Amino acid sequence: MKENDPIDFPVDGILDLHTFRPHEVKELIPEYLAVCRSKGLLQVRIIHGKGSGALRRTVQSLLQRLPEVEGFRPAGEEAGGWGATVVKLKTE
Repeated sequence: MKENDPIDFPVDGILDLHTFRPHEVKELIPEYLAVCRSKGLLQVRIIHGKGSGALRRTVQSLLQRLPEVEGFRPAGEEAGGWGATVVKLKTE
């Protein structure tokens, strides 16, 4: 597999960013959310980890600018707490 080959992964409403490089996130998230909407998945959990909070801030800054996002919040403790963000998508 070459570096620029598309990655095939399941779209189940949970996106774990641990398997991606930070520079991939800005393109990945809008694409993933679009596929979720097309499948009728209107609540998505994005796992960004706790760490320094830099990736969380990047994710949330991006979500604020996406018109298909109705809102977002930190996940509950059972779903990752502040290491994950739950996104509510608008219906198409």
